[in-house]
Amino acid sequence: MSTGVGMSSCCLSGKIREGKPKGTEKDINGIPCYVAEPENGDKTKTVVFLVDIFGWTLPNVRLLADSYAAAGFTAYIPDVHSGDSIDESFLQTVEPPLAQREQQSVVDKTASGAKIGATLGPWLVSHREAVARPIIENFIDKVRYIPGTNKVGVIGFCWGGRYAILAAQKPFSGSSEGKGCNAAYACHPSLVSIPADFDPVAVPLSLALGDKDSLLGEKEVGQIREVMDAKKEGGQGEKLVQSEVRIYKDQIHGFALRGDWGSEKDREAMDEAEKQGIEWFKKHLA
Repeated sequence: MSTGVGMSSCCLSGKIREGKPKGTEKDINGIPCYVAEPENGDKTKTVVFLVDIFGWTLPNVRLLADSYAAAGFTAYIPDVHSGDSIDESFLQTVEPPLAQREQQSVVDKTASGAKIGATLGPWLVSHREAVARPIIENFIDKVRYIPGTNKVGVIGFCWGGRYAILAAQKPFSGSSEGKGCNAAYACHPSLVSIPADFDPVAVPLSLALGDKDSLLGEKEVGQIREVMDAKKEGGQGEKLVQSEVRIYKDQIHGFALRGDWGSEKDREAMDEAEKQGIEWFKKHLA
């Protein structure tokens, strides 16, 4: 297993986006959820956001959901961590900006690695697949019963990126009409198994990967591209003609959601990743 909209100025070392989310909080099937809707309230095209380890209250993901709503989607951000997301103060430790990361000494990297392991290890056990996947799949299933909902997309980031891929697999989404999701978009997924997580994918899947991702190296990115190319030809796993893999130059883990807002290159990457997802869902949820 490999371990894997214009932007405004921000605080906390450039990781937290400024702005006031416009959506509302609701309870859906017993799960707290942030909901961002288009002005006309249309639910025909719905997108479920699967968060990273920092959870559903992070301003970045809520403001991004607002952007999807402005583009015509109803967006849901469920609390799939059951109130146990990691505090945003951990942002700088888990993935500092690229320039800072490259200047770290061996001692600094060792200390940071120890802190990450001590924090993430127990959290990942508590939120392992056997616990998280049923919560996510049940939520997606319940969203389909909300009046007015037609097609459903799933977007995931980091930890949630892998679950966007799993949600696109045939057992959940490709086995029958009107089940699971109709398309998925995974941004810098972590902890993915290659090719096992990708072979069963049966609905259109878009991927946004950074070439400086500390959790998904160059080798793994190459393997993912090979698997997805093979699926287009029907030579590996479920045949999947509608897929794309985009590599973002000089972008680290988490770049699509929480990059360095002080960097023009990073802001452009975040804008492009947002555009990638919106265009993908406009095409496949129509």
